[in-house]
Amino acid sequence: MTFVLAVDDDPAILRTLSINLRARGYDVETAGDGRSALQIVDERMPDVVILDLGLPDLDGVTVLKRLRAYGQVPVVVLSARHESDDKVEALDEGADDYITKPFDIEELLARVRAAIRRSGGDGSPLVVEVGDVLLDITERKASRGGADVRLTPTEWHIVEVLARSGGRLVRQADLLHEVWGPGYDRETNYLRVYMAQLRRKLEQDPSRPTIFLTDPGIGYRLVSDRQSD
Repeated sequence: MTFVLAVDDDPAILRTLSINLRARGYDVETAGDGRSALQIVDERMPDVVILDLGLPDLDGVTVLKRLRAYGQVPVVVLSARHESDDKVEALDEGADDYITKPFDIEELLARVRAAIRRSGGDGSPLVVEVGDVLLDITERKASRGGADVRLTPTEWHIVEVLARSGGRLVRQADLLHEVWGPGYDRETNYLRVYMAQLRRKLEQDPSRPTIFLTDPGIGYRLVSDRQSD
């Protein structure tokens, strides 16, 4: 049974999460502050953590950093902080996803499932090979010509969505919704920026991409030589 740790200082939110997660077959523990959460993790490693940033003792980003010291447990941030700087900081520190409050429970559950799937918790490893580029999406390891390449959590999220499409076109609105959530369907500039970053890191010639292809005004696709899933 998948073990979920929910960390939030709002008892009503913890109750909502517990009811909905347990109803779907998850094993759930809750913590109202950062120290309690870390104590639970020390005793039993969760399969995924839902983490609020505004905790009464330790800041959520501090908790996130300490979780990363334990390993690569998936972390979905659930926060009332809407500023982009807070989101960028959390993602850069290793959060797998970020959802703002108020939130839709079904969207949150979908994000949790996706985080578990990316971690390999559902037993579905995903590895993509394109020329000398290797993308192990389950382990979140990338290399080009045998040299390690560091991708940000957001870049990994984009790569995973494209990889799971099996080479099919992913429309811009669908990709934005999957990676950034509802309300971002028109923020196509986000995609341009992140796709440019991915091409600089992974393409032989970023100006003539062969891996991350664009259908102008429509969407993107990932072309691979071999893919295991």
